[in-house]
Amino acid sequence: MKISVLTTVALAGIILHSCGKQPAIQLETVKAERGELTETVTATGEVESVTTVDVGTQVTGIIDKLYVDFNSEVTKGQLIAEIEKTLLQSELNSAEANVESARLTYEYNLTNYNRDKALHDKKLISDYEFQTSEKDLQVSKTAYDKAVADRVRAAKNLNYAEIYSPIDGIVISREVEVGQTVVSSMNVANLYTIADLDNMQVIGNVDEADIGRVKVGQDVTFSVDAYPDDLFEGKVTQVRLNPTTESNVTTYEVVVAAANPEHKLIPGLTANLTIYVIREQNLLLLPAQAFKFEPENEPADEKLPRPTGEADRSKLGKDERYVWAVDGQSLVPTIVKIGESNGIRTQIVSGLTDGATVAVGYSAAAAAPGNGDGAQRSPFAPQPPKRNNKK
Repeated sequence: MKISVLTTVALAGIILHSCGKQPAIQLETVKAERGELTETVTATGEVESVTTVDVGTQVTGIIDKLYVDFNSEVTKGQLIAEIEKTLLQSELNSAEANVESARLTYEYNLTNYNRDKALHDKKLISDYEFQTSEKDLQVSKTAYDKAVADRVRAAKNLNYAEIYSPIDGIVISREVEVGQTVVSSMNVANLYTIADLDNMQVIGNVDEADIGRVKVGQDVTFSVDAYPDDLFEGKVTQVRLNPTTESNVTTYEVVVAAANPEHKLIPGLTANLTIYVIREQNLLLLPAQAFKFEPENEPADEKLPRPTGEADRSKLGKDERYVWAVDGQSLVPTIVKIGESNGIRTQIVSGLTDGATVAVGYSAAAAAPGNGDGAQRSPFAPQPPKRNNKK
């Protein structure tokens, strides 16, 4: 029983001795160094081609030949399909025959008109006969002009039977089969969809809280689930002002252009966007803690640097702040002009030189064993009262 009491007293003494140790206080500092300052906005969006063309036919007929299929690479002006030409060729032949008939009628009436005009001038025929001849000439001329126009239309329709690619790209959709009849009425009958995969864009949905910081020309990186290890780059080319509200969440569309030389990006992929609203290189930077630091006039440790003046914030101009520069054993209040900030680090425009040392706070060494729950305590906070140990 005596051994237990002595052991308890000894342990209590050790604990009390360790509790009495004061933690070492240190001044935390940082150096003003140059680096990259970034701030980002995240969004999701869908990948689509900048240029997508539906290729169709303006004439009715039967699909005779298809020269390309899904995923075929095509060039502008390449023949990609043909419609059966027999009926279209017959219409052209008929139109040419009508032109020839109308021409002969017109020339005949023109001859009669010239003859009747000469006779009418000599008062050898009546006004009625001359007017009839003149009317026949005008009617035949109109019929001839109409026949010529019909021939142009028939020739054009025959040309429409050959379908060419309007752009360089890749066939992403084929809507018809050989032998299928396509009917052109008010709308052009669609045969293919061709997309230019060299130049893609992402339509991102940016939250209303972030849209004010998104501007045209900002850098963007994004990833897609199809290639999780690849990071694609682009630029904001358009910020659309038309809002979309769904489930009480309002978003705005932002268009991001991206090159796609390897054709990895395809229409319909979901992209996870990171928009750099701030992305500046080689800026002189300080952490945000430097602007919140307040020195202790009488620090507990006499070895710590002491302030040499006061920070009179009434003298601060626009975009100016105080920091405490470390000069040997002195803390010097220094006015700096700030620039861009991402909330973590801030650009120093003027007031400090590269490598300048600035105070950001005080720190204490870790508490010795037996100091309660081990939580850190401010070196300048009031200390708890000492306990009276009763033996």
